[in-house]
Amino acid sequence: MPLTLDQANRIIGAALTRSNEAGFKPMAVVVLDDAGHIKAVQRQDGATMLRVEIATGKAWAAVGMGAASRVLTQRAKDLPAFFNAIAASAQGKFIPQTGAVLIKDASGQVIGAAGASGGSGDEDELICIAGIEAVGLQAG
Repeated sequence: MPLTLDQANRIIGAALTRSNEAGFKPMAVVVLDDAGHIKAVQRQDGATMLRVEIATGKAWAAVGMGAASRVLTQRAKDLPAFFNAIAASAQGKFIPQTGAVLIKDASGQVIGAAGASGGSGDEDELICIAGIEAVGLQAG
C-alpha cells in the first residue's frame, strides 16, 4: 500500500511534536514517497534558510539508495568519488548526511523516506523515527 498524504502529514506532526518536547532548534521535516516525490513538508517558524532543501536532500538520498542517511554518511566516507558522482548526477538533490530514514510498511516494504534539518544529524534522525513510529509504520 502506498504512503498516503494523511500518513505523511501525521509523520511530520509527530516529528515536530517530538522536536518541541526535546527543545530542539526549529526544524523542517519532509516526507517523500518511494519515488522521491514530496508528499508533505513543513518548516517551523524560525527554522533557518535551506532547512527544507537539506531535509529533502537527506530523504531523497535515503529513498534513492534504499538506506538510512546515517548508513550513507559512512558509505560516503568510504567511497567519496562514488558519492560525489551521485551528488553531481542528482543535480544537488542528493545529501548523504545523517537525518533521514526510510519509511516501511508492516511487511517491510519501503514506501518512502522522512528527512529533517535544523538540529544535529542525531536530533534530525530521532524526530523522523519518532514521527514514523507514531503512525504505526517502521523506520529503517
